Amino acid sequence: MTRANAGRRDGARQGYPAWLAADVVLILLFAMLGHQSHYGTLSPAGIAGTALPFLAAYGAATAALRPWRHPTALMRCAVPLWIGTSAGGLILRVLAGQGAALSFQIVAVSVLGLFLITPRVLAALVRRRRVHSPAIHSPSKNQGAPT
Repeated sequence: MTRANAGRRDGARQGYPAWLAADVVLILLFAMLGHQSHYGTLSPAGIAGTALPFLAAYGAATAALRPWRHPTALMRCAVPLWIGTSAGGLILRVLAGQGAALSFQIVAVSVLGLFLITPRVLAALVRRRRVHSPAIHSPSKNQGAPT
């Protein structure tokens, strides 16, 4: 492995805690939005009841995928985290007796996909833009001056 690749990998690992925190916050936001829209309240117990199966599934997916290696990789990280969190959370909800109506399944899979994939797509676009943008050079003192 080259030093440049090692540096990128170390940088990705250093940035992983922010990705982890963002994912957890977005999963909690999903639960809050859902609880608010269905019950009109934001009770901590209700939010926890909705969020915990998905947070547990996210934890299991994280342990299996080890996303700290490539936290912004779409196919190695974002898509498998989304699928694992969505499917695992829905399965855990059913096993816990909370139920998972088809409409809830559609909303959960869609919103979690949006929340877990979109930030990584945006990060990839920003990174790609930085890499491919032409370097900005300041004009020399003689350029543009009348002769």
